[in-house]
Order: sequence, then C-alpha cells, then structure tokens
Amino acid sequence: MKRILLSAGLVLLHPAVYAQATASPPTPPQPLTLQQAVDYARLHSPGLLGAQAHLSAIQANEITAGLRLNPNLVAEGTQMSLANSDSNGPPFYGVGLQRTFEVGGKRSLRIAAAKANTGVASAQVDDQRRGLDLAVKQAFTGMLQAKVALTIANDNLTDYRKTVELMQVRLDAGDVDRTDFERVELQLAGFENDQTNAQLNLTQASEQLQVLLGEPSVLTTFDISGALDLPALASSLQQLENAALAARPDLVAAQRQVNANEAAIHLADAMGKTDPQFGVEYEHSGTASTVGANLQIPLRIFDRNQGEKERTRREADSSRLLLQQARNQVISDVDQSYAAYQAAVQQNARYQQKYLAEAAHVRDNIQFAYRNGNATLLDYLSALQDYRQTNLAALNAQANAQNALHQLSYATATEVNP
Repeated sequence: MKRILLSAGLVLLHPAVYAQATASPPTPPQPLTLQQAVDYARLHSPGLLGAQAHLSAIQANEITAGLRLNPNLVAEGTQMSLANSDSNGPPFYGVGLQRTFEVGGKRSLRIAAAKANTGVASAQVDDQRRGLDLAVKQAFTGMLQAKVALTIANDNLTDYRKTVELMQVRLDAGDVDRTDFERVELQLAGFENDQTNAQLNLTQASEQLQVLLGEPSVLTTFDISGALDLPALASSLQQLENAALAARPDLVAAQRQVNANEAAIHLADAMGKTDPQFGVEYEHSGTASTVGANLQIPLRIFDRNQGEKERTRREADSSRLLLQQARNQVISDVDQSYAAYQAAVQQNARYQQKYLAEAAHVRDNIQFAYRNGNATLLDYLSALQDYRQTNLAALNAQANAQNALHQLSYATATEVNP
C-alpha cells in the first residue's frame, strides 16, 4: 500500500513541478517587500524548481527498491516428433514456475537505503534554497542601495544646478567673471555623470533581482520597497551557533549521508547471503501426468560480496569524518559572519551618528558663504566633494551592514533579523 501511495504521489508531483517550471510565472506584486521577494523566488526560481524535480526523481528509487523479484515461467517439450507407441519414448511436455526467495531482509534494507538517499537529496535541496534566499536578499539590498544612491545623485544635481543658476545671475550682474562661472559650471558634468551612473546601477540591480525571482523577461515597471535601517541583533554568538548546528541543511545532509552509508553497509551484508530458488512443475509424457518440485541453492564459495562490504564500510568512515568537518565549518561560518556583522554595525554607526551630519553642516555653511562671496571656489568644491563621498560611504556602510546581517542569517540558516 505504501508503494502504491508513493507511486501515485510521484505521478501527481512530476506534472505539477514540470508545469510550474515551464509555465511563465505571474507578474510579481508591485512593489515587493524583502519577504515577498524571497517567497516569490522560492516559488518561481527555475534553478530551485529543477532541484525539486530532481529530488522527485531520486525519490522514485524507493519504488524500485521495494519491488519483489519476478517469478520465472518455464516450459519445455522434447521428443515431440515421436508417437506414444514409439520405442524411443513418447513426447514429453512440461511447464513450471520458479521463484527466487530473498533472505536476510534484502527488500526492507533496499527500501531503507533508498529512503536514506532521498533524505540526503532533500537536505541538499534545502541547502540550495538557503543559497537562493541569500542571493535574493543581497540583490534586494543592492537594489535598495541603488535607489537611495539615485536619490542622492538627483538631490546633489538639483542643488548644484541652483548654484550654477545663482552664479549665472552674479555673472549677468558683473559680480564674477566668466572664468569663475565656467569653472563652477564645469563641475556640473560630474554631478550629471553621478546621476547617469546611479540610474544605470539601479537598472542593473533591478535586472539582477528579477533573474533570481525567475522572471523570463525584464519588467521596466519592477519596483521594491524597504529601508536600509539596521535593527539591533537580539541573539548572542552562542545562541547563533546552537541555532546553526540545529538548522543548517548542509550539516543535516552530512548527517544523513552517514545514515545512508550505514544503511548501505547493512544492505551489502545482506547481499552476501544466498537466495534459494524454489520451483514447481507439471509434466506430461504419453498418457502419464506428474508434478514435481525443485530447489536450487547457489554455493557462495568465492563471491560473498566482499568488495561491496569493504567499500561501504570505507564510505561510512569517510562520511563520519566529513560530518565532523561540516560541523566545524558551521561554527567557523557563524563566528566569521558574526564578527563581520559587528564590524559593519560599528562602521555604519560612525556615519549615521556623526559624519553624515558633519558633512552636511560643512557643505551648507561653505555653500552659503560662497554664494555670498565669503568663500573661495576651491573651498566650496572641496566641501561638495567631501559631502558626496561621505554620503556614498555612509550608504555603502548601510548596505554592507544589511548584507552582513543577511550573511549571518545564511550562516545560521535562520532569520536573525529581529
């Protein structure tokens, strides 16, 4: 009954996965939040859908593992050209049924081994989903960063155009000479280039995110909503390590691989046992009819499956060592991600709490002084350059902190964002 239910489930699952993978995904809601983007990618990413379809193919091995050996139908006829009265003997006919009986629990062990391999593949799909989540989060953060950078570039360009317009008024009034005006106007090219580059970065970030979402063609109207504000982390390092050890799918896959190799050892031992073959037959010769039975027991003198037994034990030893390595890697990943997050938070705090305000204060004061003829052009341009660089550095620090938080979630396989 279990095999029938599994077969029906796979038959229903395969067309659904195939249809989902081949059909054009619906247009995502606009604008997308971060969680909506992650959920949408999980449903429509061709790479993840392909991995899930492959998992279904691996699961189908459980059906094969549970099948019993087919019986053999044997028929024979000899001396068919002779009459019943012929001294060489009457014609002989026979029909029989033979079947091999597996001993040592081979069938149940095959099923256990197949299910163990399915478990490994399932954990690997979960790990691929974890990687997709990280990629979507990073691309989402990159698009948010590009949107804010475009806003900053537009504001800077608008503000500097006001300066150029004011200088034009002063030029017309004779307060400045044309050379000073042209030096001011030449700087406008830098702000215009910043705006063009920011728009290009936003377009590329949007396309990158849409590819991860499984969009077959780029949507020019695609948009997201969110902020780069960084919440405080509520978990300690020890809590994060424990969460990772409990939830990391790559570690789960390594543990399940150990289980699969141990199941393979039991199956290899069982395959070394002899399976007897029993048969019954009906015979007809002349006017006589008889029945008979036969039993065949292979003598496993030389081949007792020694090579497979040794191989499976070596594979099991290897998987146990790899499990320990995976555990060590999980702890290392969490520790490094936590340290990177702490450093990113400190860098972001410097700009948000001090340097952004200072840069804006210096720019506004020198801009006011220059427009009123109390500061040099060099001072004004230097203040503008410092303001632009500080704003971009602050934005990068915000995005880096967000990505560090995403990396920490990836390392722990949990959502650490409070």
